[in-house]
Amino acid sequence: MMNNNQAAYDRAITVFSPDGRLYQVEYAREAVKRGTTAVGIKCQDGVVLIVDKRINSRLLEANSIEKIFKIDEHIGVASSGLVGDARALVDRARVEAQINRISYDEPIDVETLSKKLGDHMQTYTQFGGARPYGTALLITGISDGEFRLFETDPSGTLLEYKATGIGTGRPAVMKLFEEEYTYECSLDDAIKLGLKALHEATEGKFDVSTVEIGVISRSEGIFRKMTREEVATYIDQPA
Repeated sequence: MMNNNQAAYDRAITVFSPDGRLYQVEYAREAVKRGTTAVGIKCQDGVVLIVDKRINSRLLEANSIEKIFKIDEHIGVASSGLVGDARALVDRARVEAQINRISYDEPIDVETLSKKLGDHMQTYTQFGGARPYGTALLITGISDGEFRLFETDPSGTLLEYKATGIGTGRPAVMKLFEEEYTYECSLDDAIKLGLKALHEATEGKFDVSTVEIGVISRSEGIFRKMTREEVATYIDQPA
């Protein structure tokens, strides 16, 4: 347990502990680690986002759970952690994308949008009276013919990946990607690798109703979520 001295730093977001930690930010990261698994994979043909929706009750309508969001025609986001926090960030991202279109008459750059969201998340680690966002995002899209995949966390840290995962299954996902990922794979192979990683992370506890897939391909150039029928063609394939 935390001693009394540590507890004093635990109560304020704006105060560093003697060993240089912000406990509230670390708690927000824990919220992400307890969230459902989401993976992102970049390949030569496009980018794919795959999430586990984790349906805990047979009474729940699976379609009401949304973990992948379309920001603009060329940008999509997957989230893990507190879904309400993710929706607030998604709304902000959509506004930023539209402001850029109105101001400059062009779609916003993926890196620019990612940095804006990271900067916004970071401000909530330095002011009292508000808590950090308890969510992490995978932000993907295409800019100037190049596919990009970024990851943000509650501290506002922004990193670019070729393949990554967030949520409770991240260790298993990253282990598989380290061993099997290649950038030269096709989009179809990337989806299969992502589902294999999700299978490892969830110990096989998923089906077509609990998986959501978003893709952006070089041929289409737009981000879209796959239909249930399209997802089923991958889930129902023999191993």
